[in-house]
Amino acid sequence: MPHDHHHHVHAHQALESGDRRLVFAILLNVALTFVQIAAGILSGSLAMIADAVHNLSDAASLVIAWGARRIGRRPADLGMTFGYRRAESVAALVNYVTLMAIGFYLVGEAVQRFLDPQPVTGVPVMIVAGIALVIDVGTAILIGRMVEGSANMRAAFLHNLADALGSVAVLAVGFLVWRYGWTIADPIATLGIAGYVLYHGFAEIGPTIRLLMLGTPPGIDAETVRAAMMAQDGVANVHHLHLFEMEEGRPALTASVTLSEGRWSEGDAIKAALKELLVRDFAIDHATLELECARHAPRTVRPIGHGGRERHHAPAIAEPCR
Repeated sequence: MPHDHHHHVHAHQALESGDRRLVFAILLNVALTFVQIAAGILSGSLAMIADAVHNLSDAASLVIAWGARRIGRRPADLGMTFGYRRAESVAALVNYVTLMAIGFYLVGEAVQRFLDPQPVTGVPVMIVAGIALVIDVGTAILIGRMVEGSANMRAAFLHNLADALGSVAVLAVGFLVWRYGWTIADPIATLGIAGYVLYHGFAEIGPTIRLLMLGTPPGIDAETVRAAMMAQDGVANVHHLHLFEMEEGRPALTASVTLSEGRWSEGDAIKAALKELLVRDFAIDHATLELECARHAPRTVRPIGHGGRERHHAPAIAEPCR
């Protein structure tokens, strides 16, 4: 018990430390945004303003990530029997959608700048971009250790990583304008930032939507799981099987299991064997199994999932299970 208490305290302290790092990162990004916007207006650099807009989204994404972490720690209650951990997945979805919206906005702004070139001052752009890069790298270090197993923190980190690369691009723009007068580099760099943002946004949003839609966990095949359960001694059928994730990285299963004729008295042992199989072979440690005897099982069933308002009809004559 003392060891468990020590582990709990250590985990709590780690969470609080992560929250403090997030708050500090938020303050850094907000301050940087104002500096970048002012510098972009004064220098005429669209890439600088684009980087500032994205940096503001970084700050917003970190606020959302911080709030979701706090909400996600709440225990399950009568209103949320599954708990609040999926708040982090919702936050990740919001951040990815925002990231992609910014990407499309930057594409539009770059196209306009191609059609209507504007003068750009190189030296101020390089100075502010250099400061921004230092802050972006610092923010990445602050939150980089919290990304494992959290789509929420990966989304926030991706915002920050894209902004760091944006700062590198803006630095390059400043140099090219200052050294060679290539103002065309400004909208080109903006398109590069937008392309990176959109590529990663589309790549990362799919798994988050899948989790929220109760999709089958990645790396697990429902038919394979069902076949393994069907092969268990004493099991006549497995139907209405559902595979989903309770939270990111924690697969769960529900299913109806029909026991073979004459095995009803062994129901508890068969259920325990099935749960052991699920943990051992598929890392599914949360399984809810409904047992049925062969005499009372529904005649027509779906092996995977449910279909609409499907009703189960037991045999008309209810014979005792054995």
